[in-house]
Amino acid sequence: MSVTVKQKRYLKGLAHPLKPVVMIGNNGLTDAVVAEIDNALNHHELIKIRVSGQERDERKKMLEDIATATRSDLVLVIGNIGGFYRASNEPHITLPR
Repeated sequence: MSVTVKQKRYLKGLAHPLKPVVMIGNNGLTDAVVAEIDNALNHHELIKIRVSGQERDERKKMLEDIATATRSDLVLVIGNIGGFYRASNEPHITLPR
């Protein structure tokens, strides 16, 4: 699913006050981390992830890999934090059209 620009702006506003749910350290993106992110997206729909210990290009690639692996949309990138959205079976967030 791809969100529109208007929906992305709305989700950025919702994600801004959230605290990171998952933190990725020096071990990088492992299968266990992807499973935890997937579980968090199922439960919350909109989450923030902190990626530490990486260069800018590596962080960007890792955030894109997370979005691909979890079939979610990357809606927010601020420094080493990325915000991800994926609608659950019973959506809690109503997106604007």
